[in-house]
Amino acid sequence: MEIVERFAASLTDEGRYRLLIEAVTDYAIYLLDPSGIVTSWNPGAQRFKGYTADEIIGQHFSRFYTEDDRANGLPQRALDTARREGKFESEGWRVRKDGTRFRAYVVIDVIRGPDGSLVGFAKVTRDITERWEAQQTLEKTREILVQSQKMEALGQLTGGIAHDFNNLLMVILGSLELMRRRLPNDRKVLGLLDNAVHGVERGTALTKRMLAFARHHEFKREPVQIPALVLGMSALLERALGPSVAIETHFPLALKPVLADANQLEMVLLNLCMNARDAMPEGGQISIGACLINVPAGDPAGLAPGIYVSLSVRDTGVGMDAETLRRATEPFFTTKGPGRGTGLGLSVVHGVVEQFGGRFRLQSDLGNGTTAELLLPVAEEAPKRQKMDEKPPPLESQNSLAIVAVDDDELVLNNTVSMLEDLGHAVRAATSGQEALAILRADHEAIDLVFTDQAMPLMSGLQLAETIGKEWPDLPVLLTTGYAEMPPRTVTALPVLTKPFTQRLLAERLARIPPRQARSGRVLKFRSAAADGER
Repeated sequence: MEIVERFAASLTDEGRYRLLIEAVTDYAIYLLDPSGIVTSWNPGAQRFKGYTADEIIGQHFSRFYTEDDRANGLPQRALDTARREGKFESEGWRVRKDGTRFRAYVVIDVIRGPDGSLVGFAKVTRDITERWEAQQTLEKTREILVQSQKMEALGQLTGGIAHDFNNLLMVILGSLELMRRRLPNDRKVLGLLDNAVHGVERGTALTKRMLAFARHHEFKREPVQIPALVLGMSALLERALGPSVAIETHFPLALKPVLADANQLEMVLLNLCMNARDAMPEGGQISIGACLINVPAGDPAGLAPGIYVSLSVRDTGVGMDAETLRRATEPFFTTKGPGRGTGLGLSVVHGVVEQFGGRFRLQSDLGNGTTAELLLPVAEEAPKRQKMDEKPPPLESQNSLAIVAVDDDELVLNNTVSMLEDLGHAVRAATSGQEALAILRADHEAIDLVFTDQAMPLMSGLQLAETIGKEWPDLPVLLTTGYAEMPPRTVTALPVLTKPFTQRLLAERLARIPPRQARSGRVLKFRSAAADGER
């Protein structure tokens, strides 16, 4: 201890300072002369900047700055600020000896002599890369959370609008079908009715897309012919892409159908084509093509071995660099300006194709355009095609049922009652679950079936079905919904009919429901709503 004390006493102030600086390894601490030349170098500077003292002393400190910062004169401005104000503080990117960059927090203090003259500068640099990256991750997470909350709110709004729109389409479609059966066989009148029905079908497809966006739509995987699907949306693509974009298609004469949801596949294709258009601000060409490929076992992307359809969308746009291509399918990542995109497009495409059992791949080079490729599993059988102008065959006769129809929307309820009566059934109307239960409790043995909407205030269709199941376990219930979404446990427990539905689909669904044993062979106890003047 006495030796240490004698050694410490023998040190000058300058010696103690030098020992302190040499002991610091977490900070780069060094001195600059008035022109910015490095005159000292501590182990901390060597540790995270990579230069030894012999390599850097006598060099200008600006070599630690990026090329852009040097070109902008940042090193000299830092010295001028320290000279003028006594201190300079900043945060930015600096360069190590090996060329890698790190985030630095920098303090430059001015050193003056007893007479006030400038002696030089003391510079302290701290590597804050880890803290900066953690802060960026936190901010990005917050941004994603805010965007997610916005999208959730928008999805709920979209789902509600689509539900109401489906109810309106249900009224229109049902009324058109009933009118068609009662009007004389006038070709012009029937043509107008067919046009109206086609309009409803297009509206139905639109609401399905809205519900899919709002996560209220279940995928319906069925055989889809790619060429027919692209042809069917050609007018939509021409309007969406504008006159500056030329579209060409390349399909083989014989192409197997894919197993997918046609509406979702349309949405994916439209999304890819819109992205391609945005990548060609001066106009260009989009090529849509497909071919069969054989995926062997051990595919790097994890695809099951077998035959797939490769559906590609190729543009002649600006392309993407490697970093943009790497991040292209990240949620909320976008190269578009504010208000021109959510950054959800390609991530949604990726998710949809994955649910189809396929893969989504992007290929792009800066200046050479982009190719988006969908690998889709082929379907075992081709889809059945039906001519739009073909008259529907007559409905098969069914046993007359006593049905309680439940819906809180009066227009939909009246339409449903009319469709059921036209099929030969006797119907009682109820505007709520409570009203339906009152009818059942008055004479449940006279009822064969309850046909109820799902989304109703106070008591949903599912809650009504649960109550019926407890009180009358043998009474069948058929649910209908404008959301195309039901809680998972009801998918197999109860039959569900999605709005808007045709009278034929309603008849087919009713025919598949087993008859109630308690009502077998009995006579109906009430007349139809049309006969007794009830609503």
